Amino acid sequence: MSNSKINRIIHIFSESFQQMSVDVPMPDIERLAILVHRAMENTTRKYHTADHVFQLCEGLRPRAQLAALFHDLVYYQLDWGFPQNTGALLNNICQLKNNEFTLPDPLPNQLVSMCAALFSFTPGGVLPPHGGMNEFLSAVVAVSLLKPWLPLSDLIAIAACIEATIPFRDDAATQQLAAQIHQQSRQLLGMHDVETYGPYVNEVMQDAISLSNQDVMEFAQSRPRVFLSSTWLLIEESNVPLNAVGAYTLQDYRAALLRMEIFLQGLKEKAIFHQYEQQPSNENLQHLQAAARRNIYFSCDFLAAKLTTIAMLEAIAMATGGDGPISMFLGDIRHSNGKPERAEDYLPEANTAADINQELLQIFDQGRSEEAALDLNASPVTAFLYRCLGHQGTLQAWGEAQKMFKGELSPHMFLKSLDPTLVTSMITACMHISLSRQTAMQALQNHLFHPEAIPLGKP
Repeated sequence: MSNSKINRIIHIFSESFQQMSVDVPMPDIERLAILVHRAMENTTRKYHTADHVFQLCEGLRPRAQLAALFHDLVYYQLDWGFPQNTGALLNNICQLKNNEFTLPDPLPNQLVSMCAALFSFTPGGVLPPHGGMNEFLSAVVAVSLLKPWLPLSDLIAIAACIEATIPFRDDAATQQLAAQIHQQSRQLLGMHDVETYGPYVNEVMQDAISLSNQDVMEFAQSRPRVFLSSTWLLIEESNVPLNAVGAYTLQDYRAALLRMEIFLQGLKEKAIFHQYEQQPSNENLQHLQAAARRNIYFSCDFLAAKLTTIAMLEAIAMATGGDGPISMFLGDIRHSNGKPERAEDYLPEANTAADINQELLQIFDQGRSEEAALDLNASPVTAFLYRCLGHQGTLQAWGEAQKMFKGELSPHMFLKSLDPTLVTSMITACMHISLSRQTAMQALQNHLFHPEAIPLGKP
């Protein structure tokens, strides 16, 4: 089998249909695969790509595989619109009013009504942009395109599986989905006896839970650096300013990392993985949730150190002329003629504090498991800060950095709260890179640590 992404998608479609004993002509399979491939390989995507779909499909049953192929098809905010060749369908399903998408009333057909019921959306209601809108519209496209070949029982199951991929909800959402599947099986499939609808609801929910948990399985990674790589892809994907490599500013970068840090700080492991009728088992669920908790804590510590480093650089920038491109202070990420000159080239050897997390320091030194397109993989400047301050010192400095971000602490006072050797080393390193700020940085350094020598702002 060809390993090109489009042909792998064609293969998954073909195998799924064969396992369901459905005869779909190859030209139609190809058309479905091209639609999915084009959407998932949009240049705006970094994490929600075809590779993510391939990981999901491993070990799933055919209906769940079909749902996996479609579940991220629509990502309106990220793609700046609907996928190619779906506009005619989706513009008839939702209407943009006052920057909100609403469902029509009445709904246009039975399939849309079925999807709306499974998602607990009502005719005329607003589609929540971060609470199921994209998944709902993906489900509508899926069942509309698969309708010529699949029975209604399979279409309900596929839409339900896609609904289950709405992430980070409590267990009540799982029970609500099961109740909606039950309702649709009675209304549309005529399953009125528990002996009939019971096995159907259970089978659909088993597929839905399998897909849902597989969709967030990165949270259960045993290697934190792998989880961090996925987290970084999400940061790059969801922050448009970072696409301007070399031009995004310190504050652009800080804002992107801070959003992820705030999100992870508020995320509970019980909202990540779910269970239905002992799938997964209690033991496996506890294992998944414990792994998620470890990865969340580790990532928050990682981001705290990165953000503290950016806070120090931002404070230096604001005290010497204002925000600017991060490359103006640290150097380019890469250069066509080889390794670019970087600020870390001018940092001294740091005495390593006693209370560091060795695994965290290793990632700062060696990098995450996968290269990032918009950022350095390793974090040498953060490694220097972490060695100087130690773990608890970094977290304490992060607390002060948050005060600066909130306007409760001036850039000067934040810098004065840090270890003088660290700040002096960082300013000196940046002076080698930031030619336009050299004089101002020297004055800042004198003002911070030798205020009697040269007042800030004076020649």
